[in-house]
Amino acid sequence: MSRAAGRLQLFARALPRFCWQGLARLAGVRRRPAQIHRILIAHHLLLGDTLMLTALLAALRQRYPSARLVMTCPQAITPLYSTHPYGVEVIGFNPRQADTVQAVLRSGPYDLGIVPGDNRHAWLALAAGCRWIVAHADDTPAWKNWPVDEAIPFPDTPTAWGDMAAQLGGGDGSLRYRPSDWPAPAAKPFAQPRQPYVVLHPGASTPLKYWPSDRWIQLAAWLVEQGYQPVWSAGAKETALIDTVDPQGLYPSFAGQLDLAQLWQLLAGAAALICPDTGVAHLGRLTNTPTLALFGPGNALISGTGQFWADSTFVALTETDISCRNQTVLFRRNKDWIRRCGRNTAQCASVQCMDSLDLVRVKIQLSRILQIEKSNE
Repeated sequence: MSRAAGRLQLFARALPRFCWQGLARLAGVRRRPAQIHRILIAHHLLLGDTLMLTALLAALRQRYPSARLVMTCPQAITPLYSTHPYGVEVIGFNPRQADTVQAVLRSGPYDLGIVPGDNRHAWLALAAGCRWIVAHADDTPAWKNWPVDEAIPFPDTPTAWGDMAAQLGGGDGSLRYRPSDWPAPAAKPFAQPRQPYVVLHPGASTPLKYWPSDRWIQLAAWLVEQGYQPVWSAGAKETALIDTVDPQGLYPSFAGQLDLAQLWQLLAGAAALICPDTGVAHLGRLTNTPTLALFGPGNALISGTGQFWADSTFVALTETDISCRNQTVLFRRNKDWIRRCGRNTAQCASVQCMDSLDLVRVKIQLSRILQIEKSNE
């Protein structure tokens, strides 16, 4: 089934409901349901942004302890949720694939819909039969916001994305992540590296987040001197990056060999994880792996620990004095405190934000992390 067919299904279901709800608003009789038994979280976010929604799951489970909680997410991420953390059920969803759209529509109706990030999925929530829809305000263009019943403003002060998402579910910032809340997903066996080992994951969503290759291999050699086995990690499309970083194949590599459930197992057994600001950094928080994340274009506060992850051993290493990290938009919402860079490789001639993270600083932070880990043994 085509993308056009999926849109046709969605709007054929959503538009009549939108009309009825509009009439109810005009009549002043539209109200939030008094009893919440079924909740849908509708989104199609990348791995890192999805994993940061864990704070939202926790907030909803606390507020609605007996409700059925369902969340859409990209199909590749669904295995991580096989153990139903916080009791959530996931539906693999891709707006370009009509059969997955249909699966979400068939799953309804729901009492409450939560739409984190892109408000275009408020129409999906409406089509799935959500009686009341909550999302952040002021997405653009305006048509995205039309089905939203309760628009929560983006905060006016610096806030982590996970904590922002939790506010949609009524979170007050008091909850903290506990590793026991997310049992490890089942994974196919693979040859685990010898202990103790440290995972180095050089890849990211854009080359603008890459740390210089020569520093990775120097860091790996330094880890050997400290008594740790360095192992490479990378996605299936990033194997060439590991060849560039370690052309002689000096250290074990799992590049392109592991699915997300297996990567969970690899991280869970590691003494530490070092990676750029990417989804794997947030997976390290779920597995309770001491993590050093190298931030360049991204905002270390928005993607950092915030309140929910405050107990995690997670260091966001960044250079604050970067003049071109000056864009103030996140999910198309504009706030002065948002300082990030979403430029592409054609718009950025030199990646000074990543280059500024010299090897000495990384070694210092990693030494502290490994010492923290040793003190907990």
